[in-house]
Amino acid sequence: MKTKNFHWHMSGRQFRDYHLLLDEHAEQIFAMTDDIAERARKIGGTTIRSIGDIARHQRVRDNDKESVAPEDMLKYLRTDNRELTRFLRSAHAVCEKHSDVATASLIENWIDQTERRTWFLSEIVNGL
Repeated sequence: MKTKNFHWHMSGRQFRDYHLLLDEHAEQIFAMTDDIAERARKIGGTTIRSIGDIARHQRVRDNDKESVAPEDMLKYLRTDNRELTRFLRSAHAVCEKHSDVATASLIENWIDQTERRTWFLSEIVNGL
């Protein structure tokens, strides 16, 4: 949600480039959530049920500020993607422990996507 929020509220000189980049990133992240939910159901688990359920399980902090400078948006998202990579690597270790190669394979792709987002955001932030 934070990535989509920043996409909606982007402004400034690089508006178009950042707006499109964050839209692409949000699409990747939302696609991951569907894959996660379907995989959970395939192996007999349950999924999130509501906004409140999401809030109870959330580990990446929201940003509810009315105004955030574009460079700060990018820095926050870079940090969040780094954190997501750590979470995914931890989940991958659990999959390996339980010989869940199908979920591990999905997670490997998500790690790659997340590292790519982090790379793009880092290159932009480092160039500011």
